[in-house]
Amino acid sequence: MMPSKTLTALQSWSSVGRWTLFGTTACVVISVIFNALMFGDLGPAALQRSIVSAVVLPVMLGVPLFFYMSIRVRGLAITNRRLGLVARTDSLTACLNRGAFTSKVGSLLAHRPYGANGALLMIDADNFKSINDLFGHDAGDEALTIIARSIRTILRAGDLVGRMGGEEFGVYLPDVDQRGAETVAERIRRSVNLAVFAPDGQQRSLSVSIGGVAFDGPAGFSELFRIADQRLYGAKQTGRNRVTVVHVNDYPVIDLKRSA
Repeated sequence: MMPSKTLTALQSWSSVGRWTLFGTTACVVISVIFNALMFGDLGPAALQRSIVSAVVLPVMLGVPLFFYMSIRVRGLAITNRRLGLVARTDSLTACLNRGAFTSKVGSLLAHRPYGANGALLMIDADNFKSINDLFGHDAGDEALTIIARSIRTILRAGDLVGRMGGEEFGVYLPDVDQRGAETVAERIRRSVNLAVFAPDGQQRSLSVSIGGVAFDGPAGFSELFRIADQRLYGAKQTGRNRVTVVHVNDYPVIDLKRSA
């Protein structure tokens, strides 16, 4: 099996041409050297003819063969890349799925610079069951895609958003403090409020509750998720359509040993 870097390189047509040229040239060089060593004692005329055949035959056979192989490998690389994207992406909202989001954030937390800050937000659609009950599941799916799009319009390059399941989303914000996380969360809340959702031809309001945790010390995903989810629950219990973000050092129940 070819290395992944080779598969990626072959995704471009220029790379197909380069691999075809490289493969054919290598065959020609090897063939010429072999013929020179094997038939060098037959005289200049015979050697010349053998070298010509050593060039012509690899070119005639090598160019179409290597071109065909490069095309096939290019197609395989593109297919593998698409399958990988599908495996990591929620099909409805085009966000990362829960597994991909959890894995990616966990990796970023494990490799972040010492003392770097960040935040994890948990976002849940308010009264989502009533949308499904009143307008049907197609309208519920539309509402989720609108909420996902509203979240993405607020995020920066490098921020991550994933669908955690049902009507719940997670957002990871690197390099923000508590105030910055609160600002982003509030902008997301307002963006959802202003989104156009008209399942029956009339504008219907959408809202989300957001719980979050900011950190600047040792932190693991499971503990951050637990705290953010508890803050989300608190936002739900105190009226919905609101934001609650805490700092991990101000939250005494965290057990950092468990998250290590």
